[in-house]
Amino acid sequence: RMSSCLPKLPTMLQSHRVGALFIIIFSFVFFASVMIYWRPGEDSEGQLYSLVRQRRCEQLLGHLPQPTASGSPPSPGDVFFVETSGQTNPSYLFTCSVESAARTHPGTRVVVLMKGLAKGNTSLPSNWSFSLLSCFPNVEFHSLDLPELFSGTPLAKWYSQPEHQKEPYFLPVLSDACRFAIMWKFGGIYLDTDFIVLKNLKNLTNALGMQGQDVLNGAFLSFKPKHEFIGRCMQDFVDNYDGSIWAHQGPHLLTRVFKKWCPLSNIRHSLTCKGVHALSPEAFYPICWEDWKKLFEAISSSELHNLLQNTYAVHVWNKLSHGTKLESTSQALLAQLYSQSCPSTYAEMKKD
Repeated sequence: RMSSCLPKLPTMLQSHRVGALFIIIFSFVFFASVMIYWRPGEDSEGQLYSLVRQRRCEQLLGHLPQPTASGSPPSPGDVFFVETSGQTNPSYLFTCSVESAARTHPGTRVVVLMKGLAKGNTSLPSNWSFSLLSCFPNVEFHSLDLPELFSGTPLAKWYSQPEHQKEPYFLPVLSDACRFAIMWKFGGIYLDTDFIVLKNLKNLTNALGMQGQDVLNGAFLSFKPKHEFIGRCMQDFVDNYDGSIWAHQGPHLLTRVFKKWCPLSNIRHSLTCKGVHALSPEAFYPICWEDWKKLFEAISSSELHNLLQNTYAVHVWNKLSHGTKLESTSQALLAQLYSQSCPSTYAEMKKD
């Protein structure tokens, strides 16, 4: 019986050699991969997490616009959003606002300041919005430190008076104060969290928009730091303070300060006065607040293009529109804006 097995022995040995060679090659490739992706001195678990996160972000965001290497670099200054309510569960509109700004400003930091984030805590709440927005390399989340923000400005004394927090419009008034302090200290661009950004805003400097005839609005602001106009706004905020009147510290304040700045009695058209630009309503408020329901009405793509051809960003008037149901797959104006300007948020909306 042993002699009958001997002829098969060379064949078996050859087969084992091939198998051993395969194992050696596979082990070498595996070891090389480990050396590439898990470099010595780095935490392997962190490396794995980074790779998984990168793949997930690629799936969420798809292709991202990159800063152009040619031409002039983007003008200095960040894009700022502020959340003063303390909430840490951003809405679809909030997420779309930040995403659209990040996509249209790939070479610019987009800074989101939130009162609800703990100071010094680098970890973010666990929800889809933070996961999505954290995939954008230019988006940063920071705690909104109000005493620090207002320090060194006329707004510090106002904020230190606790009775203001009992006023009916305290949160929007607080938001008004924050945007003035941010523009004064840092400059750059401020946007409310109910904007959908269509175009890059970095060519707009020392500018704000008209929401209608003879009324300015601070939902968009773009100023150089320490600009005298913003300094006058902060002083007027304190000197003529009245937290019981809606918009008194916001649009009404900007309108009265601008009229003194020029000076003039009416603001009827887009104009530039002493280096400050008041842009026409179509730039940021193509849908006026009285017509906010048009955001939820169907519109053809050609009509939408004609409506927004001179528009930088669309204000959605969230205070009025937030309770209205939006069919994400419809041809509603707002649904088309989501689809075009914040596709990752739009994809999440369609799942809901």
